[in-house]
Amino acid sequence: MTQRLKIGLIGAGVFAGYHANKLAVHPRLEFVGVHDLDQGRAAALAKKHKVGAMDAEALVSQCDAMVIACPASFHGGMAIQALEAGCHCLIEKPLAVGVSAAERILELSQRSNLIVQVGHQERMVLRAIGLDKVKETPLRVEAIRANGYSQRGTDTSVTMDLMTHDIDLCTALFGAAPDDVSGQSKAVKSKTPDEADVTLIYSEAKAVLRASRVTETPQRRMVLTYPSGAVEIDFNAKKLTHDTPFDLNANFGDDPRAKDSLGAATNIFVEAVLEGTPVLVSAADGLIAVRVAAQIDGDQA
Repeated sequence: MTQRLKIGLIGAGVFAGYHANKLAVHPRLEFVGVHDLDQGRAAALAKKHKVGAMDAEALVSQCDAMVIACPASFHGGMAIQALEAGCHCLIEKPLAVGVSAAERILELSQRSNLIVQVGHQERMVLRAIGLDKVKETPLRVEAIRANGYSQRGTDTSVTMDLMTHDIDLCTALFGAAPDDVSGQSKAVKSKTPDEADVTLIYSEAKAVLRASRVTETPQRRMVLTYPSGAVEIDFNAKKLTHDTPFDLNANFGDDPRAKDSLGAATNIFVEAVLEGTPVLVSAADGLIAVRVAAQIDGDQA
């Protein structure tokens, strides 16, 4: 329990700052430094946490593990560089914005026996609710994830940026990749798609997902229909109703895993590296989300 992991951070934006806060206080981590293409931003974040600001090559050479929390379009390249340098990686979602890069990440992690965890922290909420313990498989999933417009995240599609969360939740709920994917995405205000609709088929079951980042009313809802009844979740309002016999936590918003999903997920990654325990979301599961999103966007690169 005394072993500490030397870890670095790729990215110095808003979400990378949240990661930095977790890395700086974790008792089993030695926070080494920060890299960002914006050197001023990297220097400011590094100064806050009294670590170094350095180029990516220098950072990966000094670390055992990396957190990749830069803009999504750089996830694949930075993760591959870190893995090739022998670093375990916690990669924010999506794993990459291209299928080939995501496949390369999985291949490198398996070949070099390196831990990769993907930052689909919504799985912590499923655990807080208790849905990970349910023995039944849903017959139908309906989900909507919608935000107002912001420039942040528009370097990639809404499918990769927002819908990827619900695609991954379906992977967790159904335990597999979909058998069939049909849907489309379209640009509204950005150069990349801002709205997406998809139907995923899992044997006899179905998931219908919608995502938008140009809506006036933010929503994050999911309805799960099981043989035993239905579960309705409002992730924004932290409300759950159901008519099933399942032992579910209606007050999931008060569960530490939901209140601090990033911290909980970080701890799972650290334990996976140091103790060999399972990751929250594997590279293989992350690849499923990338493949589905790419198919919706009509981009298989």
